[in-house]
Amino acid sequence: LVTVWQFVKFIVVSLLAMIVQFVLLNTLQLIPAIQELYKEPFSWWVFVYPVAVGGLGYFIVSNVANIIAQIVAFFVNKEKTFNSGANVAVALPIYIVFTIALILFSAWLNPTLKDVFIGFEWCNETMAKNIATMICSALQFFLYFPVDKILFHKKKEEK
Repeated sequence: LVTVWQFVKFIVVSLLAMIVQFVLLNTLQLIPAIQELYKEPFSWWVFVYPVAVGGLGYFIVSNVANIIAQIVAFFVNKEKTFNSGANVAVALPIYIVFTIALILFSAWLNPTLKDVFIGFEWCNETMAKNIATMICSALQFFLYFPVDKILFHKKKEEK
């Protein structure tokens, strides 16, 4: 029953993180310097962001939005969802490594999905960007809960 209640709270926190991510995703691109970067293709390792997908600007905007959303989620989940007394000095580095791995995966998957959705007649660029981000967020949601449950297993001591 405790795990079910934690899962419900985790859903609410994840929705909060998703709202943070979507607000940033759709507002950071309005910065003129970022808009110029949308015209620059970006390709490094497995990350291919041609101008058609948004180039370097989309790479920066989507990853900054994701990172900030995950920072918010870490602290809210630790304190509110799991009521955890886990040592931040231990839990945060593990969370960061896991988050970096997920963000790298999402940084590869997001433009790939965006490109697929742009190919559909009914889907414009903004819709494709948001659908791709929703899919990546959903994958992260289902991967973060068990990791957070393990990281935040230590309960706060009663005062």
